[in-house]
Amino acid sequence: MSLLHVVIVLVVVGILLWLVNAYIPMDAKIKKILNVVVVIAVIIWLLQAFGLLGAIGNIRI
Repeated sequence: MSLLHVVIVLVVVGILLWLVNAYIPMDAKIKKILNVVVVIAVIIWLLQAFGLLGAIGNIRI
């Protein structure tokens, strides 16, 4: 995965999150939860993209 692809995905996710926060009326608690979930998902995706985290599919619960 190229660095350009990673940057584009991060910019798109950031813009979408900003649009949701700015234009969709929600309770502040729900917005905070949404932001935390998106940030955690992006961090996990970045760790997988750079090979620092193994495949999530191999984890059994």
